[in-house]
Amino acid sequence: MKSVLLFFLASFTWIYGTAQTEDDPVQWTHEVRDLGDGGYELVFRGKILEGWHVYSQYTAEGGSLPSEFSFENAGQGYELVGSTEEGLTQKAFSEIFGVEETFFKKEALFIQKIKRLSPKLNQLNVNLFYQVCKEVCIPMEIDFHISLDGTMVAADKKTVDASSVLLGNSLKLDLKNKEMLTGYDGFDPKSKNGLWTIFGLGFVGGLIALLTPCVFPMIPLTVSFFTKRVQNKSRGVANAIFYGFCIVLIYFLLSLPFHAFDTIDSQILNTIATNIWINIFFFLIFVFFAFSFFGYYELTLPNSWANKMDAASSRAGGVLGIFFMAVTLAIVSFSCTGPILGGLLGSTALSIGDVATNLSAGMTGFGLALALPFGLFALFPSWLNSIPKSGSWMNTVKVFLGFLELALAFKFLSNADLVGSWGILKREVFLGIWILLFLLLAFYLLGFIRFPHEPKQSKISILRKGTGLLSIVFSIYLLSGALNYTSLKMLSGFPPPDFYSVVDKNTDCPLGFDCFKDFQAGVSHAKESNKPILLDFTGWACVNCRKMEETVWSDPDVYPLIKDDFVLISLYIDDRTPLSEKEQFNFEFKPGNVKTINTVGEKWGTFQTVNFGAASQPYYVILSPELEVLNTSIQNTDSKTYRDWLRKGLENYRQTNSEWSSAADD
Repeated sequence: MKSVLLFFLASFTWIYGTAQTEDDPVQWTHEVRDLGDGGYELVFRGKILEGWHVYSQYTAEGGSLPSEFSFENAGQGYELVGSTEEGLTQKAFSEIFGVEETFFKKEALFIQKIKRLSPKLNQLNVNLFYQVCKEVCIPMEIDFHISLDGTMVAADKKTVDASSVLLGNSLKLDLKNKEMLTGYDGFDPKSKNGLWTIFGLGFVGGLIALLTPCVFPMIPLTVSFFTKRVQNKSRGVANAIFYGFCIVLIYFLLSLPFHAFDTIDSQILNTIATNIWINIFFFLIFVFFAFSFFGYYELTLPNSWANKMDAASSRAGGVLGIFFMAVTLAIVSFSCTGPILGGLLGSTALSIGDVATNLSAGMTGFGLALALPFGLFALFPSWLNSIPKSGSWMNTVKVFLGFLELALAFKFLSNADLVGSWGILKREVFLGIWILLFLLLAFYLLGFIRFPHEPKQSKISILRKGTGLLSIVFSIYLLSGALNYTSLKMLSGFPPPDFYSVVDKNTDCPLGFDCFKDFQAGVSHAKESNKPILLDFTGWACVNCRKMEETVWSDPDVYPLIKDDFVLISLYIDDRTPLSEKEQFNFEFKPGNVKTINTVGEKWGTFQTVNFGAASQPYYVILSPELEVLNTSIQNTDSKTYRDWLRKGLENYRQTNSEWSSAADD
């Protein structure tokens, strides 16, 4: 009751508000609510102009930029209580980005609880970075200067000195025919069935988990329990099917915390592709999982959990008892399913879309695969006679999965290496590690090596020998790719790019192209060579960028167009290289909206959003050397569409440049 009364007695402080126009589509205000006992509630409201929308903190990775709060000096005079909550949001699938985005319309509402640690603290500063979109997306930033006692606070605005003005103006282009950028003119990226892909990954993971020694022996025992221990056979079948349904339900329920705990979604999963430390964390976790599969230790949940669930199933009986039996299965099988679920989590985090929703789809697929045999064998009990007996082959499955976990671990380490520009896992080194892992897997499967806890086998099955030979073939495939004898299109986007190489140091551009990493240098070369510009906004950890380079740019109809007819300028948005002190500057997007540019990636990200109203990668634009837009922008697409798009840009350049047209005709 006290909290309710304090809620209505809250003191309101309004310090920011201007008339709304198309140039200023969001009008922000804030208020402070005194909760008593040193607790306060900070409420931030944004009145959004009709037709515009602001993105949530938890919108999907791969789409528009999420809103992000920074609380200055948090922990020194006050502490945050929980995460920043949000008001009513909407979701819609973006055909442009291929993800389901979360956003506010009409009003954006954020609420953050704090606890005052020092009675002397009366003022604090909060920064909000957000993106507001209509036909284009505009990144914006606002500083809230908050008083806890109701007094007015003078805004401490960032200054833009003469040097910052000069450097900031160098990012703004005088684009001609800029209106051609809006609308994709038939070149929309292909829509993605992300949920079905993740569901399929989960289902495959569940099928693999069925073959492990923690799950496989449970199938005939459990099915026999349901079909033989009831007088009515149809009732036993129904119970077995319901048992399978409970398994699916349990694994689906395990994904719900990722919807509820928004901080996990935003701060960890959605940043994994570019966050160095989280990639290293996942690398270590997957190595830990791998060695558990190798048998050096076992991942188990407390035995008391399984005992309590088993006792609960005996006491409850009926429907509730069957549910507790399913929970018991999930607990006792964790040592085998845990690492597989960890792999599913990592794959989901690298995927495009709403991570929590994708994880629910993957977990549901995993549960369905685990549940399927219980229902099928209950309906067709004679099939039980045809399934193989438990044996050493199940340990072989676990070791096989351990090698796969190790291979996946190095993908996360590679992401950290690329973004950090460490130069440790160059393409040849990465592929060399994979070649070694899959050769060791082959030697294991063929019986040449074994782990200390395993008995020596007198006979190797045909299936195991065949899988070992396939592992050798895959190693040869990787070796041919490392030596540049063949293209690794089958693994496109997974290894480091081909130009991130130990051997070939003559270029740091995809596919051996001559490219520029600086926009002005590229424009100067385009003027000298009288060629149009292919502007490529990309990222080191951008999987779709690598896929475009390795599957679309390498196409025989596309490659010569880029190589011979364009000047390629590749700008890396996630480049964490710090700018020198002379190169750092404060950029003013609009009056009162100033952002500090500290890294190369921030510079080119600002360059992209200011000039092209976009914030995603890959993102391609064709320009003339005089900065005339020659075609619509385009993103992730297929080879034919990309080829036609390039040719259309060349045709438009030919029509506007008689000198180039005459040279081309000759």
